[in-house]
Amino acid sequence: MDEIRKIEEELKKLMIEALGFEDLVPEDIDPEKPLFGDTGLGLDSVDALELVMIMDKHYGVLIEDPEEGKRVLSCVRTMAEFVVENRKS
Repeated sequence: MDEIRKIEEELKKLMIEALGFEDLVPEDIDPEKPLFGDTGLGLDSVDALELVMIMDKHYGVLIEDPEEGKRVLSCVRTMAEFVVENRKS
């Protein structure tokens, strides 16, 4: 579980940098809150592509199925879990 928490923190920092959230710090992002829609960070499809690229570049994991992508990118926690499950050692 510690590995998931570590990756969550890394992902939050990478997201803030890549998506230009200058007013946020990692602690502002709840790992279980939705990333898309009105109840979350309000990300859009362009942001989703950026998240996919972050996961590929920094962790070597690809999301190839759009349905899987919806599940994986739902929140920071599911992204971190996907990285742990699919990262190539």
